[in-house]
Amino acid sequence: MSAAAAPAPGATDIGEVLDAGHWTTMQKTVVVLAALSIVMDGFDGQLIGFAVPVLIKEWGLSRGDFAPVLAAALVGMGIGSACAGLFADRFGRRWAVIGSVLVFGLATCAIGLADGLWGIGVLRFVAGLGIGGALPSSTTVTAEFTPARRRTLAITATIVCVPLGGMLAGLFAGHVLPTLGWRALFLLGGLLPVAYGLILIAVLPESPRFLARRPNRWPELARLLGRMSRPVPAGAAFTDATEQKHERREGVAALLETGRARDTIALWCAFFLNLLAVYSAFSWLPTMLNAAGLDVAVAGSGLTAYNFGGVFGALLCAAAITRFGSRWPLLLCALGGAATAFALTGVDIGTSTGLLIAGLGLQGFFANATQSTMYAVCAHVYPTAVRATGTASALAFGRLGAILSAFAGAAVITSGGSGGYLVMLGLAMAGVALSLALVGRHIPAMRGAASARAAPAAVAAER
Repeated sequence: MSAAAAPAPGATDIGEVLDAGHWTTMQKTVVVLAALSIVMDGFDGQLIGFAVPVLIKEWGLSRGDFAPVLAAALVGMGIGSACAGLFADRFGRRWAVIGSVLVFGLATCAIGLADGLWGIGVLRFVAGLGIGGALPSSTTVTAEFTPARRRTLAITATIVCVPLGGMLAGLFAGHVLPTLGWRALFLLGGLLPVAYGLILIAVLPESPRFLARRPNRWPELARLLGRMSRPVPAGAAFTDATEQKHERREGVAALLETGRARDTIALWCAFFLNLLAVYSAFSWLPTMLNAAGLDVAVAGSGLTAYNFGGVFGALLCAAAITRFGSRWPLLLCALGGAATAFALTGVDIGTSTGLLIAGLGLQGFFANATQSTMYAVCAHVYPTAVRATGTASALAFGRLGAILSAFAGAAVITSGGSGGYLVMLGLAMAGVALSLALVGRHIPAMRGAASARAAPAAVAAER
């Protein structure tokens, strides 16, 4: 619950302080720290996709045998997403990020010691709790350390680190799997986030907007603002006037109150369908390509290309949103993802492998651009008191789509082959476009210097 008191006369408005002036080096450093957390998230989250073809052959299993294992991780991600948002809004963004990174790092290390599918499934569930929690917590940190005029690009640059982490996982797996095997893949892959989590304990500060709502932590906030080159008088009181003006309730109920319910439900649907498509690629793309006759290394390059395209797609979409607002760039990316998936059904995998890999990169460009920038829409729709909860709830519904992908991917590849798999991706992305068209409070355009001159209106619009 919020501990914010009624603002005293002359209280410093934290929203005005953060949105005015330069985006300082200290603020940018915090965004980089949040982004690196997401790199670790994407890295550890996608290691299993590269290991599945190897484990199928080594243990003599079928694709269907791995569906519960993949689903267990995604169930954990859904629970982690929902709980991390509530935790972050109640206890702080800092420990939500740190705890998430340490949980998925330690659990990933332990997978390297597992001796059967049951053990891998349990540990992937635990890792999923951390992987799911890292995304909403880190994006909230980014949103609350970034001025309004830079917020969309900063959030997208943070989320784009999921496919970036997956791309690095592909390069890492390409070197480790052939030489050291799948156990080393998880042991070494888990040690990286554990080490990074310890670094975060030492250097990651708490969100200034979170601190502003807790009078007992105002001295900490004053010191933090000094580090951000925004000094305030000793003993200063704080408020978040623009945010509090729009807040009537906290928690999940606030997401469905009048004026916000349609956007919330539309975002839930968009996240569900988009993560169904994205995690169908993360979990099953190498397996699908391997089943179609490509060797493990080439099959893995398909997912690496998908992630590589996603990095560029997300950044370009974020730039377009800054100039044109979020509605049309997001709709065009979602429709592009659908069109690309349908077009790839006509490519022969055996004779046109290069064309297929390039097409998968383009599909990743559109699908991940949509996914990454939807978090910025969440940060725009929801105010401080429920921003982490709102983002986490959308992601939790998205995880339900990801869970469905664990079973649907295995079933569709088995029954419909690569063609059925690609049609599933296309239908999901078409549904994303429809859902995003129903969102009413899209991010407005902010055009260069004009946005700076209209700062007060822009800041209010960001709420």
